[in-house]
Amino acid sequence: MSEVFEGYERQYCELSANLSRKCNSAALLDGEQKSKQITELQAGLDEADVVIRKMDLEARSLQPSLKAMLLAKLREYKSDLNKLKREVKKLTSDKSDLAAHDDLLDSGMADAHAVSVDQRERLAMSTERLNQSSDRLRESRRAVLETEQLGVSILEDLHQQRETLLHSHTKLHGVDDAIDKSKKILSAMSKRMSRNKWIVGSVIAALVFAILLILYFKLSH
Repeated sequence: MSEVFEGYERQYCELSANLSRKCNSAALLDGEQKSKQITELQAGLDEADVVIRKMDLEARSLQPSLKAMLLAKLREYKSDLNKLKREVKKLTSDKSDLAAHDDLLDSGMADAHAVSVDQRERLAMSTERLNQSSDRLRESRRAVLETEQLGVSILEDLHQQRETLLHSHTKLHGVDDAIDKSKKILSAMSKRMSRNKWIVGSVIAALVFAILLILYFKLSH
């Protein structure tokens, strides 16, 4: 199995276990503590989403037999993450219902006790600050997600470049083999030509010797 995938898998399992514990504890909280816990849960879900995307990318870059097994395992993790998202959504919905109930109570008390203008102004300022903080948090999350998506895109480009380099390396290896074969053929041809030269030289020398011998016998007689 891919060591990179195993690393992402361990990271996700730790995140999932932590998120599950926080969901259970958040259900027992209320007010500011519950809001803080829900914010941490949403940030954890975003991080888990990024890890799942990395696992998906790594699994698809492997050989087919291993790829199919890892994608099947990845579907289980995606199902687990969707379950966690539903639990957090339920906590958020419960929080909204409680906030609406508190608003109704506050409104009734305001009508009953005639809340002062100063208190209303402080409440408005607190609400505005809370809204601004929420906007900044959403903007930060959006920037983080965009950065992660850019990182995933870069990883995909690097994977394609890696495949191209591996393909080029295979072609170069084939060219090297062809060059080696050509060298062997040329070496064999060179040896054969040298051997043929010696044979031809020997034949010429024998003919010259025979001619000289014949001339000698003719001239001597």
